[in-house]
Order: sequence, then structure tokens, then C-alpha cells
Amino acid sequence: MKYTALFVSAFYLLVLSIFLPVSIYAQSKSVGAAVSIAIVNKDAKDGSIIVSAPKGYGLTNVAYYSNIYGVYTEFSSIFLQNTSDPQTKPVTTSGKANVLVSSVNGNIKKNDFITTSAISGVGQKATRNGMILGTALQDYSNSNQKATGKIMVAVNPHFNAAFAENKASVLELIRNSDPSALTQLTSLRYVLAACIALIAFSIGFVYFGRVTSRGVEALGRNPLASRTIQLNLVFNLFLMIVIIFVGLGISYMILVL
Repeated sequence: MKYTALFVSAFYLLVLSIFLPVSIYAQSKSVGAAVSIAIVNKDAKDGSIIVSAPKGYGLTNVAYYSNIYGVYTEFSSIFLQNTSDPQTKPVTTSGKANVLVSSVNGNIKKNDFITTSAISGVGQKATRNGMILGTALQDYSNSNQKATGKIMVAVNPHFNAAFAENKASVLELIRNSDPSALTQLTSLRYVLAACIALIAFSIGFVYFGRVTSRGVEALGRNPLASRTIQLNLVFNLFLMIVIIFVGLGISYMILVL
């Protein structure tokens, strides 16, 4: 069975070499296959995290970016180069590769998840659910959060939902434009918070509308009691505001806790 698998692999490589303008280079500093990718950012360097963006493959300064693709690896173990386009660069999408990281989100320990950061092309420790590049295979620590270094990472871009808490804000999710970032628990929290806020507004306005209608009718029947009726309307207006703020407070607590 093992010899059969080796034969099949060799056959596929032979077919690729015959029908595609591809060169295969065996190198030693990482373990994984790199493919030829046209990178739009000229400042990309060895270890930079590459993402798929509307403008093409390149760098990002958005944390937990939704379309992480791989790592720019100048010294990959295998490089399938597209010789028809010499401007392309080797990008590792799976395996092990040296990745640029920083301590902007805390020191990195072995087995921590690595994701994109606010530093263009540089990774950070992932502390919440979201898209990740892979798993750290080495530690990294630096008191200077702006400094960068390289560590070996097991590259496997995917969405991670292993953290029990997901406190990603709505603005971050919208900015990342990643529907997968809404796990079932997170979606339930947003829906529940929205429903409570809507119910609070509805109860407040319906209640105040009925009280106002009755107050106007009472004022028409008994003009001499206008002072009392007006105070009653003011009190009910205050009560409506309290109901709305209580509902908004409950919604906020659902989102942040």
C-alpha cells in the first residue's frame, strides 16, 4: 500500500511537470509545499502572513482577518514555481513555516493559535474565536510590542471556535466581513439582545401612547384637573424612559458577559 501511494504521488508530479510550466525546488528551512502567488504588496518579506483580499493576495493590518491564505516563505521545503510568471512569490498554505509575529496581544507560548494583527503582515496570539493562520510551535516574548520576530508555525488556515468566550464586537465582525465569525452561540446572543431591546422600545412607546391618549381624554372632560393630568403624563414619560433604558441595559449585559 505504501509503495502504491508513492507511485501515485510520483505519477502526479510527472504529469504536472509535463503539462504545466512548473519548477520544483527542494529547500530545507520549513516543512511544507509553497505555490506561486502574485503578491500585490512590494514590502512583503519572508514570514509575512498573506491574505486574500479584493485587491489580490497581500498583507493586512486587520486582526483576525477573514481570508488568511498562507505565509510568504522564501525557503520552503518544496516550491511549485510557475515559470511563466517569474514575478510570483512562494506562499506556504500548509505545513510548517517561519512566521513573523509580535507580542502585541501578549507573549506567545507553544500551541497558541496565531492570527493576523494590526501590524501589516505580522501575526499575534489569538485570544478569541476567529480566523487563524495555525498553531505556534515555539515560544515568543518581547516587552516591545512593536518589535517582530520569527517562530515556527504549523500552518493550517481555518476558522477557530475553540474559545469558550467570544467577545468580538459587531463592528469588528462587520469590518472583517466574515459570516463564519458568527458562531451559533454568538448569533444567539445578538438575536436575543436585539429582541430584548425591541421589546423594551415597544412596551415603552405603547404604554406611553395609551397613557397619553387617556390623559388627553381626561383633560377634555375635566379641564380644571389639567395640572394633575400633566404631572401624570410627565411621570409616565419618565417611566417609559426607564423601561427603555432597562431593556438596553439588559441587551448590553448579554453582549459583554
